[in-house]
Amino acid sequence: MDFSFTEEQSMLRDSVASYLADHYDFDMRRAAVKSAAGWRPEVWRAFAQDLGILGAAFPEDMGGRGGGATEVMVVMEEFGKALVVEPYLASVVIAGGFLKHAPAAAAAELIGKIIAGEATFAFAWAEPQGRYALSDLKTTARKDGGDFILNGMKAVVIGAPWASHLIVTARTGGGQRDTGGVSVFVLGKDAAGVALREYPTVDERRAAEVLFENVRIPGSALIGSEGEGLPIIEQVVDEAIAATCAEACGVLRRLHEGTVEYTKQRRQFGAPIASFQALQHRMVDMFINVEQAVSMTYMAHIKLTDSAERAKAVSAAKVQIGRACRFVGQNAIQLHGGMGMTDEMAIGHYFKRATMIEGEFGSTDHHLARYETLSFAPKAA
Repeated sequence: MDFSFTEEQSMLRDSVASYLADHYDFDMRRAAVKSAAGWRPEVWRAFAQDLGILGAAFPEDMGGRGGGATEVMVVMEEFGKALVVEPYLASVVIAGGFLKHAPAAAAAELIGKIIAGEATFAFAWAEPQGRYALSDLKTTARKDGGDFILNGMKAVVIGAPWASHLIVTARTGGGQRDTGGVSVFVLGKDAAGVALREYPTVDERRAAEVLFENVRIPGSALIGSEGEGLPIIEQVVDEAIAATCAEACGVLRRLHEGTVEYTKQRRQFGAPIASFQALQHRMVDMFINVEQAVSMTYMAHIKLTDSAERAKAVSAAKVQIGRACRFVGQNAIQLHGGMGMTDEMAIGHYFKRATMIEGEFGSTDHHLARYETLSFAPKAA
């Protein structure tokens, strides 16, 4: 399998890496996440205006640069190396994925705002009772003339405090766990009846519990067909999982590189601890986990356009990523000792992000079970 990149994709990687090296080092990031805002809007504008990466993955007829999943993967891996908190995943990958199924006029307007850095999104899908089931919904959208009335609550909506818009899943028919009757809507966060309870996450992002109380939204806010949104949700979430795996690859590389560098400097018994054979074996095992995670992530992105294999490839990659995040992260902290978890050292911040990635959009056990189900389920005649 050829995993090589085109010249344009390599240039994209180099430009993102160069910008982050100059404007997003560890101290700058730490100051940003500790600020009242928790992120830097000026960096988001630079992503749009200086780098043009917010449009890299959109087709040219939507105002983008004609890229796709590979461009997203390149950007997300570099973001993982710098622990970027700005809402690229939610705005470009998730909202962009959904908006391709929205009415043409609304899609063109909102995608244009994403590319220009004028709109940010958060994906409100998770509910307390739902675990990782995308169709387990108590949030409802009741038809009222040409509008919908939205009621319910969404949990752990990452990036909601920064968002100008929300992508919301809701039930427009059927029972709580039915695969039918699920719909998707886009609405402004400032709509009447929307309330947020904001808080920081372990990995220093911002999230919120979002309450919808009799929120009236127009019929044009519906994405796709009413009650038939689950296949679209599954596709977009698979794309988001693949992008998150790419981010994890960047995080894992920094965990491994930082650990190797530290063991060359730390001395015990008159020698660098990197010279101890047992620790060399440990770091080789870390490297193997990183490389396996990268290969599985690349494969998942290649399979995103294959409707028959997409879900299996994505879950397989997420399983490998989850295992690698745990193994590499825990060994990085152990080899650094207690100081690895201090706020002053970058390695602890990478470990926190790796730990959170392990459970995002489904834990390792969840995706192992999903892969098994997809592999052994009876094939349709």
